[in-house]
Amino acid sequence: MRTLNDYFIYGEIADISTASSTFVAVPDGGKIIKIITSLQGAISGANAAISFEIGGTAVTGGGITVAHSGSAAGTVDSAEPTAANQVEEGGTIEMITDGGSTGANKLNVTFVIRR
Repeated sequence: MRTLNDYFIYGEIADISTASSTFVAVPDGGKIIKIITSLQGAISGANAAISFEIGGTAVTGGGITVAHSGSAAGTVDSAEPTAANQVEEGGTIEMITDGGSTGANKLNVTFVIRR
């Protein structure tokens, strides 16, 4: 259940199958309570491991594995971080893909932040 203290940040990994990192800006402080991803097309070959960092520290419990088996546009995965999930106003969240899969598809990411 969402409260009035929750807000959302949206990010995008342009190509889940190319090892890379990208950053999203944080407009207000709080804790990441959920991370939800939506794949924009099928991947193959291997799973893609997605991780998240704040200030160079991995978000505990925030890792997501996007499975290649059965993947398709609209595949949704999620994680509920348990620690190292505090964000500060004016900071960033780093989104990292290991590039383990094949198939150049976008991954949309939604962060649920609780103030």
